[in-house]
Amino acid sequence: MPIRFENVGIAVRDLDATISFFTDLGLTVVGRDTISGEWADTAVGLDGNHAKIAMLQTPDGSGQLELFEYIHPDAIETKPTLPNEIGMHRVAFSVDDIDAAIATAAKHGFHPLRGIATYEDVYKLSYVRGPSGIIVMFAQDLRKG
Repeated sequence: MPIRFENVGIAVRDLDATISFFTDLGLTVVGRDTISGEWADTAVGLDGNHAKIAMLQTPDGSGQLELFEYIHPDAIETKPTLPNEIGMHRVAFSVDDIDAAIATAAKHGFHPLRGIATYEDVYKLSYVRGPSGIIVMFAQDLRKG
């Protein structure tokens, strides 16, 4: 059975603010919609499922994020995950300039969890807690350019 990666789905508090964050980082919105109905209830497993959604794509076309803001049922607030908790860990992006990515995140009020680390003079890495508590990893390959 062939399989290929489709997307990562993330529930967010504020769809427009989250779109702004990710588009400032270089992703593009490839679609927006509002979903509801029996098909959505069945697919997601929630009765009365009603959400605003947006699909964003990386500039190279290799990855997509599906962001959704629940209208019904009400979204459930949870504590932001820690890097060592089981479950969804982070969304990672390769960047050409980690300092520029960190500066873009800072414009939205989001900052590294601790700083920028260098791994064996090969990568610069940083985790930023972004919109709705999403952990976003930036990785700059120091062997390029």
